[in-house]
Amino acid sequence: MSKATYDDVNLILRLYEIRREEKLRAARVWFVTNFKVKTVAEMSALAAPGSEANAYFRQSTSYWDMVAGFITAGVLDQELFFESGRELLLFWLRLKPIAAEYRQVTKSTKAWSNMETVANAFAEHMGREAFDAFAARVAG
Repeated sequence: MSKATYDDVNLILRLYEIRREEKLRAARVWFVTNFKVKTVAEMSALAAPGSEANAYFRQSTSYWDMVAGFITAGVLDQELFFESGRELLLFWLRLKPIAAEYRQVTKSTKAWSNMETVANAFAEHMGREAFDAFAARVAG
């Protein structure tokens, strides 16, 4: 296991500041409250192109995939992130039911792949029992 650095801490603090930005906060709230789809068609109906919901969807999911990209690229210490980044796991659990279909439909084979990689590692880090309990809460 690598040792977290002051740069890791500073990046996590900066990412937290960004999460507090008004529009991103609204986008995250929208996603957590509304995004419980099981198909790409349901996603398209919920967040139609050009709608505010679509902007919220894109902003919030791209934020968490970007954060995950920092981790998969080795820029941000994964273990330190796991101490405060559980929302990323929530986002992946909501996207997972449509990920394969979305990748096929959009021909974007790497869509959300950083988030998927980090979420899988996060689940392993938590342990099966804690992960299953969290996933059940997310599913509602």
